[in-house]
Amino acid sequence: MPTLDAPEERLRKFKYRGKDASARRQQRIAVSLELRKAKKDEQALKRRNITDVSLDPSDQQTKGVSLTLQEIISGVNASDPELCFQATQAARKMLSREKNPPLKLIVDAGLIPRLVELLKSSLHPRLQFEAAWALTNIASGASELTRAVVVGGAIQPLVELLSSPHMTVCEQAVWALGNIAGDGPEFRDNVIASDAIPHLLTLVSSSIPVPFLRNIAWTLSNLCRNKNPYPSDHAVKQMLPALFYLLGHPDREVLSDTCWALSYLTDGCDARIGQVVDTGVLPRLVELMSSSELNILTPSLRTVGNIVTGTDHQTQLALDAGILGVLPQLLTHPRPSIQKEAAWALSNVAAGPRQHIQRLIACGALPPLVAVLKNGEFKVQKEAVWTVANFTTGGSVEQLIQLVQAGVLEPLINLLTIPDNKMVIIILDVLFFILQAAEKISQKENMCLLIEGLGGLDRIEALQLHENHQVALTALNIIERHFSESTGSRHAGFKSCGTWDYLPFTCGIFSDQGLNLCFLHWQVDSQPLDPQGSLTIIF
Repeated sequence: MPTLDAPEERLRKFKYRGKDASARRQQRIAVSLELRKAKKDEQALKRRNITDVSLDPSDQQTKGVSLTLQEIISGVNASDPELCFQATQAARKMLSREKNPPLKLIVDAGLIPRLVELLKSSLHPRLQFEAAWALTNIASGASELTRAVVVGGAIQPLVELLSSPHMTVCEQAVWALGNIAGDGPEFRDNVIASDAIPHLLTLVSSSIPVPFLRNIAWTLSNLCRNKNPYPSDHAVKQMLPALFYLLGHPDREVLSDTCWALSYLTDGCDARIGQVVDTGVLPRLVELMSSSELNILTPSLRTVGNIVTGTDHQTQLALDAGILGVLPQLLTHPRPSIQKEAAWALSNVAAGPRQHIQRLIACGALPPLVAVLKNGEFKVQKEAVWTVANFTTGGSVEQLIQLVQAGVLEPLINLLTIPDNKMVIIILDVLFFILQAAEKISQKENMCLLIEGLGGLDRIEALQLHENHQVALTALNIIERHFSESTGSRHAGFKSCGTWDYLPFTCGIFSDQGLNLCFLHWQVDSQPLDPQGSLTIIF
């Protein structure tokens, strides 16, 4: 039964008052896990280099060279550096085809050990470059191909190339390591264990070309990615100062990958969130949440959303940084995916103490929240329902009245017909809490009238026959507790004000009877409103 004294099993399912805010947020993390997973179309795990650039302009003379696979195998294994270079370049070009590159064919030809050996040819930087490029593209393929590169011993020589005096060689090594790290936590940790991070960080400077810096930011993001297990605390501490620096860069690709890196690092326990928050990134992240660039907005919003799943103190820091100046606006963003993440972030703010809920009210979040409940896509409506559920289970009676005044009942009642049993149960529980709040200030009859006038009673009664037992039982409990004959079912003898508008000052006032039955204008002492129609609720 959805009461404030609900059993523990019920409390574990939703963020009710029986839990502290931290526990409620952690449960919300589990419920919304899929929301915070970075999909491959949002940020590429691996990238293949298909551009046709060269370390040395003189290499253009070899552009017309076309070799068979057998000639490539022979040439790559040749002792003549020039012949070896031409064959390695030919292999790289095969691997750089935009469509259907023969990655597996090159691996099956047994060329990886030799390509790894060529990475060590410090006297021949052109050869190092071509070998690193070939390995980059092989590592961009399926996990089995990346594994072949790792097993072939490529990681350590690639790390050493991060110190190459030739920038193009160095950049290609960064790219290759990014592809290896992006395959998953095992190879990411292999790259970290090879001391790649300090070498990468020495490359981050204001003088480095922007395309090179983009590759570094992307590789760092892959070193932050994955959480089974997470990257080590030591590695995170090494990377955070550089990520803070990159967050101030003007390039949108650098910003995007830096924000993704921070989103991965905050997708975890409070301690990991704290590591990021303590760097002072929140004001800049909030600034980036106003970006018109979707590839910046999405990861910055996700990072902030992750942060407010943390402790009340961490959420407070996010509030102080100004997130509530942005989140309500994002509920009206043209992209439903952004609306959804904004609603998810708000749901975790609403899971906090009452002072956080009050700030949510003060920032004007309720009107756009009600709007998405009415007209948003279903995936957005579900997150908005969670926000309302957290609000009603953690808010004061006064705050619940403001929620009702904002117009939340009508869209909630309309959503009782959706084919999602979990959401229907949550909505029924929200209605139960609102009725309980009304009962505390002797306004339950008026709230019942309001719900009935919006068609809520008919829908709740119909749900008593629902095929899902939990839905039916929850609806039955509401009817028995709040709408039974003993409590005035259908409210015989009560007079309606003639309107179900939620906004103050718009309903009819029965001053001749000294009584107002609209919930907004009801007074516990049954005295009429003042002549101006101001809202007076006595607690």
